[in-house]
Amino acid sequence: MQVLEPAIQGYAWGSPTAIPELLRRPSDGTPVAEAWFGAHASAPSRLPGSAPTTLDAAIAADPVAALGDDVVSRFGEGLPFLLKLIAAERPLSLQVHPSIELAHDGYAREDARGVPVDDPRRSYRDRNHKPELVYALSPFEALVGFRAPRRAAEILEGVDHPTARQLHKVVTSDPTSTGMQEAFTMLVSEATRPGPEEVHDLADAFRDRLRRGSPSPRTDHAVDLLERSYPGDPGAVTAVLLNPVSLRPGEALFVPAGAVHAYLEGTAVELMANSDNVLRAGLTAKHVDVPELLRIVECVAAPPIRIAPEHVYDATDVYYAPVDDFELSVTRLSATRCRLPGGGPRVVLCLDGRATLESARGGSLEVGPGQAAFVPASDGILSAAGEGRVVQASVP
Repeated sequence: MQVLEPAIQGYAWGSPTAIPELLRRPSDGTPVAEAWFGAHASAPSRLPGSAPTTLDAAIAADPVAALGDDVVSRFGEGLPFLLKLIAAERPLSLQVHPSIELAHDGYAREDARGVPVDDPRRSYRDRNHKPELVYALSPFEALVGFRAPRRAAEILEGVDHPTARQLHKVVTSDPTSTGMQEAFTMLVSEATRPGPEEVHDLADAFRDRLRRGSPSPRTDHAVDLLERSYPGDPGAVTAVLLNPVSLRPGEALFVPAGAVHAYLEGTAVELMANSDNVLRAGLTAKHVDVPELLRIVECVAAPPIRIAPEHVYDATDVYYAPVDDFELSVTRLSATRCRLPGGGPRVVLCLDGRATLESARGGSLEVGPGQAAFVPASDGILSAAGEGRVVQASVP
């Protein structure tokens, strides 16, 4: 096993303090949105030491030792998952991730058009899907998936603005996924979306209702927050169509491919398939590809998927996502050494306290707050002792 140094992403919506505090690093006042612990080609983590390298290069040098025969046979010669810390001080973009079939198709189409993989205008940066699990470290707010049409109609009822009345008419005339898709398309499509002044006036109508007494204060607050963060962006109004989600620390949420979502605020561990494919419809200064997002989004009403942990060992809870690429475990350490679940390639991140990791091969490594280790499959069973908490990303 080896120490793993994260790749830092300084997106504008990030917090200048949350991730530096978790990593026990000084803040320079600039946003730190994400810390990537993984082997994605766009931002691989580093393995420091006498011969420093990146994690993707180390895996490529001996895939079977790093990943194990089973993982190589199922996923190829790359790490199947990507572990992140994420800290949103401002809302993230309104976005959808593709299925693996759609990712292959989209990647091939952009390649055929000659769009470089690192071009900011590119939507598909790899051929993989991107389902993801969020484990909250602080109160975490999000919008995920579509509400029932009936509930959207209730929220829009009585809002004194032409766009609100038009949306209400759409979802009451066709209270199905087709009606919700029409309403969503009306808000984000270039041909039909409301202009900036109209969006601002509509947001003011929700703000006014919030002051007077609202049937959905969370929705009105979300529209207010999004429009203040991205003035005039019609993506702010999509909050009336989407499910609000609040996570307390220790709670987890799964976002499948095809589910529209926007994270609003909070700090979390995020675990996903090893992909950076994001289709955006707004609420961002990054590349927006509304036609492609509308092609892949799932508009069927569904409640957000909360993942309840299973208590597998005395000190460990495992959050099993309904995918083959990853699972997340959280272990609360004590002086008594305990086994960590799973095998294969693992990334272990210490959230607080200190942990001494030991492998079946006899290797050991101590990690402190914000420090991580890559544990190859060849190290076998892993155990830990110490104090505090560690999270582990592994392959089921």
